[in-house]
Amino acid sequence: MKIAFHAPLKSPDHPVPSGDRQMARMLIEALRLAGHDIVIASQLRTFSREASDQALSALRKEAQREIARLRRLWRWRGAPDVWFCYHPYYKAPDLIGPALSAEFSIPYVTAESSYSYRRNLGAWKLAQDEVAAGARQAAVNICFTHRDREGLEEAIPEVRSALLAPFIDVSPFRDLRRTGAEGNRLLAVAMMRPGDKMDSYRMLARALALIADAPWTLTVVGDGPARAEVMDAFSAIPAERLDWLGERAPQAIPEILAGGDLYAWPGCGEAYGLSYLEAQAAGLPVVAQHTAGVPEVVRDGETGYLTAAGDVGALASAVRHFLVDGASRRQFGDRARRFVFEHRSLPSAAARLAEIFTDFLGSRK
Repeated sequence: MKIAFHAPLKSPDHPVPSGDRQMARMLIEALRLAGHDIVIASQLRTFSREASDQALSALRKEAQREIARLRRLWRWRGAPDVWFCYHPYYKAPDLIGPALSAEFSIPYVTAESSYSYRRNLGAWKLAQDEVAAGARQAAVNICFTHRDREGLEEAIPEVRSALLAPFIDVSPFRDLRRTGAEGNRLLAVAMMRPGDKMDSYRMLARALALIADAPWTLTVVGDGPARAEVMDAFSAIPAERLDWLGERAPQAIPEILAGGDLYAWPGCGEAYGLSYLEAQAAGLPVVAQHTAGVPEVVRDGETGYLTAAGDVGALASAVRHFLVDGASRRQFGDRARRFVFEHRSLPSAAARLAEIFTDFLGSRK
């Protein structure tokens, strides 16, 4: 099928790296692997940082211009078979796809659509009403976590939904040579920004301070506007134990991970966290919290340990366990690598998408 792909939060072509941009790109690759022709329908970004009637009104005007442009294009070249929207939510609703899908009688599909009752206020409610209407219209809403699916179905009981587990392209990890040897190199890959990421950095610093007697070092990959605050959070830890690599190109990450022994990232508020899958693909066990969407990408007690949310001591103890028990660390790392290669790869995602399309879109071509 010819699929019109749209990501209202951030286009797959956006220059700033992020987990949502990576997931958008992976979805496109999985859809192509499943045999579909993908076209990025629009670069319009409907993201609003703050609730504002004026901002939403301005975005709707921009969306109307995009609808008019695509209408002319489709009448000339023919409409796609499906409109596929990735990650519509209250801060970035899809203001284009539902109208065009209805006008041209094509299925509307969403992936990672979400609903938050807490946001039913003011301009956020107006934006979220757009998301809810799109979810109702959708032939299927593809959810990456049980948590998101349950939230969507609770808010909109009539919604049609299906699960697709988060996944990555494992090819950069296939021939990777593990270079971690001492057993004490911890790794974390995350942007440095306020909010959940900053909370995770602070929690990690507190946990590592509790095991200062253990012979660990920490390599951090990432940068951002909260860099100074992150550095301050680790100020009580000797500088020689910390290796700040800054932002690195995505293609450099596999080799960096291969030089580590354990991936330690609390995961405060993580939707799921593709970095966990990358670390496991490199053969690293994971220590994180059992919170938000993290259990969707780390198998507790099998590929890593997920500790109780907010329990700094438990997080520190889990890290210590892997530092002192090399056999356990290697066993968990081997299982982690198999888990990602066998269950969270592009081919497995392509196969699952094919099942979902057959179940909800039938044999449409």
